[in-house]
Amino acid sequence: MSTSLKAFRLIGYLEGISFLLLLGIAMPFKYMLDMPLMVTIVGGAHGALFVLYIGVVFYMKLNANWSYMKAFLACVASVVPFGPFIFDAKFLKEGPVTKGF
Repeated sequence: MSTSLKAFRLIGYLEGISFLLLLGIAMPFKYMLDMPLMVTIVGGAHGALFVLYIGVVFYMKLNANWSYMKAFLACVASVVPFGPFIFDAKFLKEGPVTKGF
């Protein structure tokens, strides 16, 4: 597996985890317990990881010969809870599933 693909997968996992932390822990703390600091911290980290993830999607499109559809699906996955994990399982694993993408 190429180094850039490994880096993309790592960034995808980190972005996905930060999104779940933001939605599942930080937002409830803000709105149910009136503790907005967690959203500030986790939201900032998630925002930075999101921008990095989208940037790496474009890098992979240009340098790893990803199709437009695969790059589009990677971008869509970034805004869906558990999306990066599903994208990784369906489109980045080696084998027949990745053929054609």
